[in-house]
Amino acid sequence: MVSNSAMACLHEKNVASRLHLVSVFCISLVVSGFAELQRFQHATKDDGSLSFLVVGDWGRRGFYNQSAVALQMGRIGEQLDIDFVVSTGDNFYGDGLRDVNDPAFLESFKDVYTATSLQKQWYSVLGNHDYRGDTEAQLSPALRKIDSRWLCQRSFILNTGIAEFFFVDTTPFVNKYLVDQDHNYDWRAVSPRGTYVANLLQDLKVALNKSTAKWKIVVGHHAIRSVGHHGDTPELIRLLLPILKAHNVDMYMNGHDHCLEHISSLDSPIQYLTSGAGSKAWRGDVKSYNNRAMKFFYDGQGFMSVKLTGSDAKIAFYDVLGRLLHTWKMSKPLHSTM
Repeated sequence: MVSNSAMACLHEKNVASRLHLVSVFCISLVVSGFAELQRFQHATKDDGSLSFLVVGDWGRRGFYNQSAVALQMGRIGEQLDIDFVVSTGDNFYGDGLRDVNDPAFLESFKDVYTATSLQKQWYSVLGNHDYRGDTEAQLSPALRKIDSRWLCQRSFILNTGIAEFFFVDTTPFVNKYLVDQDHNYDWRAVSPRGTYVANLLQDLKVALNKSTAKWKIVVGHHAIRSVGHHGDTPELIRLLLPILKAHNVDMYMNGHDHCLEHISSLDSPIQYLTSGAGSKAWRGDVKSYNNRAMKFFYDGQGFMSVKLTGSDAKIAFYDVLGRLLHTWKMSKPLHSTM
């Protein structure tokens, strides 16, 4: 017969054993969450320069002047001899893709961006409208078999040597989508949301800290600063912006607001660049803003171009007719990495 003291001892050992297993399990979850973001490589031109276009909020089967914007993207893309295209999300309206066989992929992407200069790699993030469909479809390699230009991930890094691009999945940051009763969102791969966002921010910190690139550019769907319809995104100001400032990020590029805009940070080097005018635009929907920070705003359709060298970054915005609307130049010492 086992004594009460012996039973108590066995009970304590079992509890201790279970606690140890639980602690090991929790530690393994934390460690696995802080995995490095997936990296892709894209070479610069032979002279070390890099040129690309930025467009967002475009996927409307050619309507709302999407085809007209695509035509001018092709023309400017040829002039600049672009290396790739960045998409800032809301790639397929109104509710993302249904599955990998959704004809919207052909009708809104492959059959619209047909210019020779646009037959380059497209690097894309998801927008909130994309989350209303099957997000896994947009991320699927099956789409790359249909059109090899397409590359969409939740968050990832693009390294070009001269610049590193940090693509960030911003939709899970935004609280209002969690209580939106009018739409369904595909949260399958981002739950629990708090853990997902915390891990993503940690991964971004690690990646930015390691970066030695001349130019550090962060791309997300939602604006940090904007005078457009949606305005600033408080969750990004609170959670993401301090990380960008701490790591000397040069530019934050986004869509979401259907306009073109350039806002300069007044307390950091960051340039906030909105290119969300790939199709439907919102005329006359503009908020007031600090005049010193606000460099440019246009409430029509269009896109943005960027050219990077070892010393300069040149940004340009174009309208639906391909007319140049705004330019901006940033310079750094040739051997600087900050």
